[in-house]
Amino acid sequence: MNLLKRLSAAAAGLAFCAGLSVLPASTAMADSCWNHNGSLMRLQAQGNQRWLSYERPRSVLRNAGVRSGTLLFNGVKNGNWYSGTARVFSKYCPGSPLEYYVEGPVRGDQLQVTVTGTREVYNRCRPTGRFTTDTLVFTYSHQC
Repeated sequence: MNLLKRLSAAAAGLAFCAGLSVLPASTAMADSCWNHNGSLMRLQAQGNQRWLSYERPRSVLRNAGVRSGTLLFNGVKNGNWYSGTARVFSKYCPGSPLEYYVEGPVRGDQLQVTVTGTREVYNRCRPTGRFTTDTLVFTYSHQC
């Protein structure tokens, strides 16, 4: 078992033993599941570092090479703000996601994260010179 999973399991065990149903706002719900655009995501945390990967990707993403464990976002949480790198996947570029910078707030109740970023539009793995703004919304589902 890797260090991140051991830390997540230990944090969950401590919270359970202490009878905590809600973690303090400064603490991430380690190893929790979140809904995003029809996919189930897994949030993992270590200190202020955050990773969101696909747990159960929606079927259309499989054509783009997305599988369970594929990383969608990595970055940091500072206060109630996430910032980092997001990825967009294409069936024309499987295994080569386009990375771009995103940032945005954590809702006050800690149950939703919304990050936004601007990225170049690609057509069959080629840049078009056009740009679009993406908004990614992650809503807490349950402890994984």
